[in-house]
Amino acid sequence: MNSILLMTLKRLSLGVITLFVVSLIIFSAVEILPGDLAQEVLGQTATPETIAAFRHELGLDKPAISRYVSWLTNMIQGDFGHSLANGRAISDLLSDRFSNTLFVAAYAAIIAVPLALTLGILAALYRNSWFDRIANITTLSSISFPEFFVAYILILFLSVNNSFFPSLANISDSMPLSEQLYRTILPAITLTLVVVVHMMRMTRASIINVLASPYVEMARMKGMSPARVIVFHALPNALAPIINVIALNLAYLVVGVVVVEVVFVYPGLGQLLVDSVSKRDITVVQAASLIFAGTFILLNLIADILSILSNPRLLNPR
Repeated sequence: MNSILLMTLKRLSLGVITLFVVSLIIFSAVEILPGDLAQEVLGQTATPETIAAFRHELGLDKPAISRYVSWLTNMIQGDFGHSLANGRAISDLLSDRFSNTLFVAAYAAIIAVPLALTLGILAALYRNSWFDRIANITTLSSISFPEFFVAYILILFLSVNNSFFPSLANISDSMPLSEQLYRTILPAITLTLVVVVHMMRMTRASIINVLASPYVEMARMKGMSPARVIVFHALPNALAPIINVIALNLAYLVVGVVVVEVVFVYPGLGQLLVDSVSKRDITVVQAASLIFAGTFILLNLIADILSILSNPRLLNPR
């Protein structure tokens, strides 16, 4: 238990260091953007005095290092500042949009994880059969296309040609859960088709690898059915890489949802990020990017911990 706790503290420390480096990259990337932020916000008709006053109000006249330290300190204290576009508190904008992003990511995960595990187990059970080949061809085909292409294909067939689902995923807190699920089913299906192949193939490969173990051969010699051997003997010992790839894909569902949100005009954090970039709302861009980075790092940390808990031998890889 002490070894697991020590490993967790090490991973957490690395996560904090990584987040610090990411924050530095985000701030630097915003700094090197072409153009003058004050000029973009105030417009071409603004006088030099107005621009100078606005730059002083935003602290843009201070050195970059001073502004970075101030920005990072406020972030650590939970003060994200205010939007340049509408003056609203960024924390309010992020809380609403991030909860929507987590909603569609969880919706896709509820569909994708059981589907991937089921397909992976069946593909391992019927290895090299027609089912295995069809499952591999179908999933590889779905991941070979970019998210926006898959999204537009779904919109064409399930919304335009056949009015099964809405093409725009507009939701609000006042809607009942059933209505929210109905309106966001196309984004959820798009994300499912993108991530299910990784989890399915890892499940298949891990189970097939474990099937060559002596204890599995012994279980077969005892007369156990192939399904029972896989589910009760092979799968528990193949969980470490499966959990790892599931956690990584969950991280992708949260962080990589930007394109899907833009296609379906979904009011999530990714859509807010894209809108803020187009409006040169730098404070929101920095905050949203840092939230995405922190979420990805946290889910990677959880993936490492769960992998080791499922297989403690990973603590001593030698």
